[in-house]
Amino acid sequence: MTLREQTQEHERQALSPLACPAADSQGRQRPEAECPIRTCFQRDTDRIVYSKAFRRLKHKTQVFLQPEGDHYRTRMTHTLEVSRIARTIARALRLNEDLTEAIALGHDLGHTPFGHAGERALDEVMPGGFAHYRQSLRVVDRLEKNGEGLNLTWEVRNGILCHTKGQNAATLEGQVVRLADHIAYINHDIEDALRGGVIFPTDIPLDCSQVLGFTHSARIHTLVTDAVASSQSRERILQSPQVEEAMLRLKAFMFDSVYTNPLAKGEEGRAQGMLQQLFQFYRDNPDRLPEDFQEILAEEGPERAACDYIAGMTDPYAVAEYTRLFIPAGWTVK
Repeated sequence: MTLREQTQEHERQALSPLACPAADSQGRQRPEAECPIRTCFQRDTDRIVYSKAFRRLKHKTQVFLQPEGDHYRTRMTHTLEVSRIARTIARALRLNEDLTEAIALGHDLGHTPFGHAGERALDEVMPGGFAHYRQSLRVVDRLEKNGEGLNLTWEVRNGILCHTKGQNAATLEGQVVRLADHIAYINHDIEDALRGGVIFPTDIPLDCSQVLGFTHSARIHTLVTDAVASSQSRERILQSPQVEEAMLRLKAFMFDSVYTNPLAKGEEGRAQGMLQQLFQFYRDNPDRLPEDFQEILAEEGPERAACDYIAGMTDPYAVAEYTRLFIPAGWTVK
């Protein structure tokens, strides 16, 4: 037996009957020879981590646009926190941690610069709309590896697509990532908002804290242990009614106090306008798109090519491109 086959046999014996063993994967869009060491889900994790889109996450907004300070979350640190929470839940439920990790690390690869503000900006101008979870799937299917895509397994692709809205993922591992994403962003956004002086500890609803806890670690602990206890031997990942209600109230508080707060989000209108101007420029001047996007231009049109290019930008790169295209350069007389 190869090392991969030994790992697959271990999964058969150790994982829950409700888990998705690597040996039962529905496979890839394009068949490939198996790795003698890694399972298919381990390979997917590596492909995601080594991708250009993953590296760019470190310079993409989570909530605060280009904050001054080293401790605010970026899209990269958010992704890593989701991965850790998801793996903790998966291990406790005897689910496949490798599949869980691959979905978690890939779930936000399609996020725009400037967070959800950028997503809304492209959604307004892109024919057919724009959603980061669909773009994340497009990144791994079409955009990475010079247009070849990463050729991930069906289960990872399904988990990425279903991580935020609409139908639940087909695997429990994918459902774990969906919950872990919510647990991570609500709690780390609270921590960042407190650090930025957007909210204060006494602003957090007392009834939520009495259920979930009064600190960041206490809330994470409550939400994770509740998910594990509520989902044991179930065919869905669940929360208890009391904890789910408290989490929804906390999420509503964050939308009212942080996600729509002018102090935290005052620059979003400018960021959106910048991305929409970039979209219009590249849509109308497709010959100015980089060579990497010329094939997409020929096959799918200028709107799609412009959208893919802009969605992949980091915050600083988008600002630099806007400056280069629209801001007059200074000059000196020699």
